[in-house]
Amino acid sequence: MQSQLTVRLPEELDRSILTIAERLHLKRSDIVRMALERFLEEFKEEEKSKPYEKVKALIGRISSGIYDLGEAHREHLLRKFKKHG
Repeated sequence: MQSQLTVRLPEELDRSILTIAERLHLKRSDIVRMALERFLEEFKEEEKSKPYEKVKALIGRISSGIYDLGEAHREHLLRKFKKHG
């Protein structure tokens, strides 16, 4: 079942939609529906592209063997630099 949504548009936006609808021989509602679908699809893609989303499957899967790396990372880095420097 389809639902209906009533939206108030500024005149300039309404004119733009009407111009596109006339050029493509579509209804204004078709243009608005297409625009909403595109916006929602892009929003979903943006959600997928967040850094956390890209690496969440890896979190907790790899072990460095250093038990306190998260707590003492600075000390471990300094020790490593002194060793190779």
